[in-house]
Amino acid sequence: MGAHLPPPASAAWAYFLDVDGTLIAIAETPDAVRVDRALIELLTRLHDKCGGAMALVSGRAVGDVERHLGGLRVPIIGQHGLERRDAQGQVHIHAAPPAAMERIREALSSIAARHPGLLLEDKGLALALHYRLAPRLASYANRVVAQLAQEAEAGMEVQRGKRVAEIKPAGFDKGSAVLETLGEPPFRGRRPVYIGDDLTDEHGFARVNGLDGISIKVGAGKTCARFHLADTRAVRAWLGNAAGGIHA
Repeated sequence: MGAHLPPPASAAWAYFLDVDGTLIAIAETPDAVRVDRALIELLTRLHDKCGGAMALVSGRAVGDVERHLGGLRVPIIGQHGLERRDAQGQVHIHAAPPAAMERIREALSSIAARHPGLLLEDKGLALALHYRLAPRLASYANRVVAQLAQEAEAGMEVQRGKRVAEIKPAGFDKGSAVLETLGEPPFRGRRPVYIGDDLTDEHGFARVNGLDGISIKVGAGKTCARFHLADTRAVRAWLGNAAGGIHA
């Protein structure tokens, strides 16, 4: 799937947009990303044109997404669906038991300290072990995260992404958060669009496919998405149709 270009974008739809790798290029570390003013302006126009039915979706925490996007106040799904700020500004959280998270945090901190190139990102509700700077440690990173999730016995699961292994509470993902959001105004009753580039976005694609929505994979790779865009530049160009009022 995902071999075809999507139909022209419409301001009548509800948009769910992954951030890293979809709207902006992936950087070597989470804090190294750069967001240009043109993207902020595009998202602002799109949000206004579709009556607020636009949400950003990310593995990052909601506050981190907002900080990198210059304080843009729009609905945000963070930490792969564990955290969600709705259109009214209310925050919804699915948290793991604090004691279990602390044990895992200590273990991963020790592992990252012993292996240069591994980077532990503490998102608050989830913990991500990045090996982008040390790809030779991919198998090791995935193995230790899986082992910690299994040992936790607190409803934890592993979420794999592009050169990152993440441990988080089980049962929540980007797809479940999309479904929650679609039950609320101004998203309710609109055709959903999900755009993403990573393994973590497959949950969103699958959910949107089940609702006869539009799922768009960015870049190469096996996917259940029905449509395809080549890169971040193509994504911005496609979204510009809806933001500019074309096909509204």
